[in-house]
Amino acid sequence: MIKDKIKGKIKLIYIDPPFGTGDEYEGNRGQKGYTAKSKGAEFVEFIRRRIIIAKEILDDDGLIMVRQGYNFGHYIKIVLDEVFGKSNFINEILVNRGKQRLGGSKKYSTATDTVYIYSKTDNYQFFGFKRARYKGEAKGTNMLMKGERNPPERVFLDPQGNKVTLLPPPNTHWKFIQPKIDVMYQKGVMYLAKSQKGLSSGIVKVEKNGKKIPVDYVPSFRFDDDKTIDANWTDISGYDQLTGYPTENSEPLLERIIKTATKEGDIVLDFFGGSGTTAAVAEKLNRKWITCDIGKLAFYTIQKRLLNIESSKSIENPNVLFGRSSKSFITINTGHYDLAKIFDLKQKEYSEFVMNLFEVEPKKKTISGIQIDGEKKDGYNVIVWQYWKFKNSSVDEDFLHNLHGHIGNKAGKRVYIIAPASYVDFISDYYEIEKVRYYFLKVPYHIIRELHKVQFKKFRQPQSKSNVNDLEDAIGFHFIRQPEVKSELKEKSGEYHITISKFLSDFSEEDTNRDMQNFESLAMILIDKNFDGETFDMDISYFAEDLLPKKKKKADENEIVENIKDGLKHLTQIVIPPILKKECGNKLMLVYVDIYGNEFKEEFKLK
Repeated sequence: MIKDKIKGKIKLIYIDPPFGTGDEYEGNRGQKGYTAKSKGAEFVEFIRRRIIIAKEILDDDGLIMVRQGYNFGHYIKIVLDEVFGKSNFINEILVNRGKQRLGGSKKYSTATDTVYIYSKTDNYQFFGFKRARYKGEAKGTNMLMKGERNPPERVFLDPQGNKVTLLPPPNTHWKFIQPKIDVMYQKGVMYLAKSQKGLSSGIVKVEKNGKKIPVDYVPSFRFDDDKTIDANWTDISGYDQLTGYPTENSEPLLERIIKTATKEGDIVLDFFGGSGTTAAVAEKLNRKWITCDIGKLAFYTIQKRLLNIESSKSIENPNVLFGRSSKSFITINTGHYDLAKIFDLKQKEYSEFVMNLFEVEPKKKTISGIQIDGEKKDGYNVIVWQYWKFKNSSVDEDFLHNLHGHIGNKAGKRVYIIAPASYVDFISDYYEIEKVRYYFLKVPYHIIRELHKVQFKKFRQPQSKSNVNDLEDAIGFHFIRQPEVKSELKEKSGEYHITISKFLSDFSEEDTNRDMQNFESLAMILIDKNFDGETFDMDISYFAEDLLPKKKKKADENEIVENIKDGLKHLTQIVIPPILKKECGNKLMLVYVDIYGNEFKEEFKLK
């Protein structure tokens, strides 16, 4: 989607894809984060295709860094060698794992992951990262090194500040040449340390007459306050749990990665966005950023993290808050159609096109002077909003109240309005007036099956935290169809109780083409307890598994998925855990997500 716009402009690509290992990772409450189930050639090919695209969009002086685990890292390095060239391999960085892979009596525990660094050309930008020296770490060292050099003598200052010529002990030499030592004195980093061997150290002072006198001190120098790091980064955490998202990379790790490869204003890309650490740290370091992920939980986790970045920790000083709001950013959902191409269609063709997409049966009629274009499968009326007549207008509250003033409840308790997404002023998926709900069927923005003539596979969303980072290799995009949801909110004893009696997806099961039963396709429910009417800021997330009344003991991953689906099919209702009234604002917003990523947004006005 954005490849041509950013081609050759990205200074850093960092990715931490699922490792394909079969390892289990945990969230911050002990839930399994994911089991990376893709194996062998399938996993390697999945990564290879993405690395090829990464090379295309990377700047000539840019770097790519890929984090991998112990099982598949060596295979991924071969792919990186193939795509970027062996000569462009720069470093293999060791970073701490979030959880050690246990060893046993016949092997050692695995404690580290690897970050591979590659350049696109041999003319790349690289900035050595410096850190403050740790307490207890050596602050300096003496001037001695093994092996003899000529000339052996150097001029230093003695304890009284007088110039003296010193010879090193046998089989050693002074570390620096005389001009370098002179500069170090000018900088004030030279000092004399007491020799542990006293006058027997072997260091001697040479008098003008040639006489050699033993001394009990050794010339030394102080290190800089900051130390340039090497390729061993196990001094910092590799993972963190700030958001609760599984396998969340730590901010100190991303600070090093981003500062190594970029300057302020450079563009950073992460196309396995996950918890949003890359975007958050890039924002704090004044870099531009792009992040992508196929998961709805990842999308809303990243959005929340950036919206609340002001109250997160500063990178430069973790003891204080960052204290600044994020710069403006946009979110894009690519599971959509190309609106421009749709608008190029003639008015009649457009109406037929969108009604076909939303499975509307054409049935033209008039109710109180308002044209009705068709009916949905549930028998309720559908209006195709004529954008060509209202180019400077939108589907807003004024439009709906005007419409309702004409038809009232004559069209039934539910009316569907098909309109381009950019013309709909509501974030929620319906608006209620006098017990009549006006549902919005939004025509979104990207390439469609009919335009491409390709049967596209849909991205699946996890029903359990165990599957959050499962690999999905979808081809193309599909049209978003809102699931049908029926819910009820009640207030009792200072709590809000939400009961869901219906959740049906407008898709059949891909493998069997079978219509799914009530609740079977539910993936997750996300909640904003203080919705501001504009931006969804997630406070709570529940996977379908979390909402089952009883959880069976988990076995392998396939069994987990089947247990969840089977459990959901037998439910007659789902009760969301109570929400404290004192924690809520004037509005609640719920986002219901099915396993194909389709969303239904519902807003509850509380006060």
